[in-house]
Amino acid sequence: MNHVLIVDDEADIRDSLEAILREEDYAVTTTGSATEALALLRDAPYEAVLLDIWLPDGDGLDVLKTIKGANPTEPLADSPEVIMISGHGTIEAAVRATKLGAYDFLEKPLSLDRTLLVLRNAIKAHHLREDNQEFARQLASKGPVTGQSVPMKALRQQIKLMAPTNGRVLIYGESGTGKELIARAMHAESLRRERVFVELNCAAIPEDFIETELFGYRHGAGGPTQPAEKRGTFERADGGTLFLDEVGDMSLKTQAKVLRALDEQRFYPVGASTPVHIDARVIAATNKDLEEEISRGNFREDLFYRLNVIPFFVPPLRDRKEDIPLLVKEFLQEFGAQYGRPRVEISDSAITQLKTYHWPGNVRELRNVIERVLILNPKATRLEPKHLPMLVQRTDGLTPGRSANREEFATLLQAREAYERDYILKELDRSHGNVTRAAEALGLERSHLYRKMKALGISIGE
Repeated sequence: MNHVLIVDDEADIRDSLEAILREEDYAVTTTGSATEALALLRDAPYEAVLLDIWLPDGDGLDVLKTIKGANPTEPLADSPEVIMISGHGTIEAAVRATKLGAYDFLEKPLSLDRTLLVLRNAIKAHHLREDNQEFARQLASKGPVTGQSVPMKALRQQIKLMAPTNGRVLIYGESGTGKELIARAMHAESLRRERVFVELNCAAIPEDFIETELFGYRHGAGGPTQPAEKRGTFERADGGTLFLDEVGDMSLKTQAKVLRALDEQRFYPVGASTPVHIDARVIAATNKDLEEEISRGNFREDLFYRLNVIPFFVPPLRDRKEDIPLLVKEFLQEFGAQYGRPRVEISDSAITQLKTYHWPGNVRELRNVIERVLILNPKATRLEPKHLPMLVQRTDGLTPGRSANREEFATLLQAREAYERDYILKELDRSHGNVTRAAEALGLERSHLYRKMKALGISIGE
């Protein structure tokens, strides 16, 4: 349901517009004050605003200027479309409103048909702008699938072959191997490349909130402290690609609802009485053996077959160590630009040292190591083996349950991270890889433990 704000000093117009728009299934908020309108816009998201030019406590054009920000051609990411209305409309006022970023200009008395048509088009424009901004952010933040090893060349060939189809994809791989990057590459080469890519990490969302994250809610079903409505990931991905990461961590209850949404191509947001129809390509990823999870009763077999139309297998970094030099070069460029050090190089001996490590956290762990080395060595222009963390320098590796001597770490940060990593690995071992039980034993929320594992480069199968 789209949310519309009506700002007009005439109560009769506010009331009649509100009644009409509610009949058209819009969520509506009204006010006769410029000050209150700006406060409402700060407190909740709106898709569109019907804004009168003449208001008792201010000029509607000043409100428009505030909504659209300093540059009307590049409005704020979450700003609504604004439709100006006036009973004293002039060509000059309409031109000025357009230059300030107004979507359209309507004269009173309002034509019902024209008002509804302009409002529908404005909301479509708002959603399209949101999708384009999100897609631009994704393109700017993600690079290509890096690697010249045989497994990565085969993977890129598979992406090129399967991306143009609409078949559902299930990506298998250990934590940190780059499953999300594969999903984004699939989207970038698909027929939906111009539409939005929406992702949801099923393991990072608490069970009580996963349904509203997936399907959204209406009529205040999110709770008294939340906005009146929310579009879920399924709805936001309409026309584009929905990426469900760590899909094996969904509860059976949530799996049943996802299965139904996939089968029917529609779903009911929490608290809604009418369904939302969607057309989204679903790409899922997991670090678990789902067939084994099915045998244990933890994953629905019917959902597995819906998702596993096109399986992808992402190799761990230890099976493609020849790609390490390329990955390191990419990360040095990324973090060098980020920290103002674009010309940092790495020696062959340091690369050789990196290749001897077994990389249980895969590409994510390598990326974290390169960032850490740049931060801890701000004056180095060439990275040598001495700059690498002690854990990476070890050829025998540090196994869970073995304590490290203080001499093995150059900084307190390295020692603390090694201890935390070792401690979490031991608890995961005691919990037989069950993250939920490990989180309970450690006194952490499951989502907090996942974030900690990601930061420390810990994979479930370690």
